[in-house]
Amino acid sequence: MTVTAPSVDQPDQLRPSPAPGARGGRLLRLVPALASALCGVLLYVSFPPRPLWWLALPAFAGFGWVLRGRGWKAALGLGYLFGLGFLLPLLVWTGVEVGPGPWLALVAVEAVFIALVGVGVAAVSRLPAWPVWAAAVWIAGEAARARVPFHGFPWGKIAFGQADGVFLPLAALGGTPVLGFAVVLCGFGLYEAGRLIAERRRTRTVRRTAAAAALLSVAVPVVAAVAARALVSDRAEGGSATVALVQGNVPRAGLEFSAQRRAVLDHHVRETLKLAADIKAGKVARPDYVLWPENSSDIDPFTNPDAAAVIEEAAKAVGVPISVGAVVEKDGRLLNEQVLWDPAKGPTQTYDKRQIQPFGEYLPLRGLVGAINKDWTGMVRQDFSRGSGPGVFDIDGAKVGLATCYEAAFDWAVRDTVTHGAEMISVPSNNATFDRSEMTYQQLAMSRVRAVEHSRTVTVPVTSGVTAVIMPDGKITQKTGMFTADYLVQKVPLRTSRTPATELGILPEIALVLVAAGGIGWAVGSGPRGRRAGSA
Repeated sequence: MTVTAPSVDQPDQLRPSPAPGARGGRLLRLVPALASALCGVLLYVSFPPRPLWWLALPAFAGFGWVLRGRGWKAALGLGYLFGLGFLLPLLVWTGVEVGPGPWLALVAVEAVFIALVGVGVAAVSRLPAWPVWAAAVWIAGEAARARVPFHGFPWGKIAFGQADGVFLPLAALGGTPVLGFAVVLCGFGLYEAGRLIAERRRTRTVRRTAAAAALLSVAVPVVAAVAARALVSDRAEGGSATVALVQGNVPRAGLEFSAQRRAVLDHHVRETLKLAADIKAGKVARPDYVLWPENSSDIDPFTNPDAAAVIEEAAKAVGVPISVGAVVEKDGRLLNEQVLWDPAKGPTQTYDKRQIQPFGEYLPLRGLVGAINKDWTGMVRQDFSRGSGPGVFDIDGAKVGLATCYEAAFDWAVRDTVTHGAEMISVPSNNATFDRSEMTYQQLAMSRVRAVEHSRTVTVPVTSGVTAVIMPDGKITQKTGMFTADYLVQKVPLRTSRTPATELGILPEIALVLVAAGGIGWAVGSGPRGRRAGSA
């Protein structure tokens, strides 16, 4: 018998049809991948400027569902999809002025860490009380991201999405690692509780030990957060200080603002002179000191007398010291420096930024980057150098710690200002490069977490907004709009006591990394027996 193959012109009903259910089976296999990516997006939505911190819990519950019991290859892919869903929208601001290339490259690299976390979570998901091990694995992944490559990129730590959440007081107990661990643990615990409830309905049996572990995974973080509220206080311990923050604004947003260096400096001088006039008129109280943002003087005042002259004019007009964010060159080294400018003595103290931004303040792999796109190397013509010591300005007895912009994302860079005596913290920043993106609000949330972590007032003077005053409980009491010239004046508490998080430093993070390593070692060592136990 001769069989004639159907031609392409034959109607669809004459073509061979797939086996019944095959198409549905393929679609079902895509469900975990789609769910993983959507859970990543859900985690992104939980971050500022949206006050939807609680969405992190269902995001991790869903992530636990797609990973539990998976092999390492599937977990790697699902973890990577979760990372893309989370980081692609979270970090879109990195491409505002330079195009999508750097943004996509950054996300592609950072998502690898989350993919590896996915492998670890899948491995420990076979263990008893697996949410504890899995949450520790996530924090271990954050610890790695905060250190490599190029000295790390901690943006997107779970703790930084919790500035409005009930878990925030845990920052005072153990810093960002403990705060993040609690959130992730609660999310995984919610999934495990739901899974056990479904299992009970199906089998009519209750595994009491597993149920107790799931319940504790949800309850303990919440109870601990409520208990940790006792660590949060706005009470002044070292007196108080009246502080002024100046936002001079920039002529226009974007990378070109650096070509308008004199205009930016003049804007901050002008707003400070306005502050001085309002003080004289009795409209506002005279501050004890004035804080300008990062890059408020990109003209080196040590080598340019005209820049020094206008800064001195502003300091004398307001009658108190001004902390000026300047770009200076010393011994052939380019430094992002805070300079304390006294109205009578001139520059008296300086702090050089230590955690400088890769591809923004220095260019790693310059040759490779230039081969890909020569325009990118032109944006960072000369690399900044790193400072060597913590910044604490002593201003008439008040100790002001300094963490310049990007440094606020790094635990150590904020903590060591407090261990060196800071009674309040200032985070001078420049967000003009990123226009009106969410970056400004993400960074502001970091400062709110730092305020609670170390029980210090945190001020955030920014070139173009949002400039803000944050109390030690993480609440914003004053803030400016974006791309407006403005100033804020407020009396704030100075505090001298240290939180457990300040005292413990890196120890909670080390402990959680060891827990993660122990869990993965246990899971790997259990071998087939462990897999059988998990499937049972």
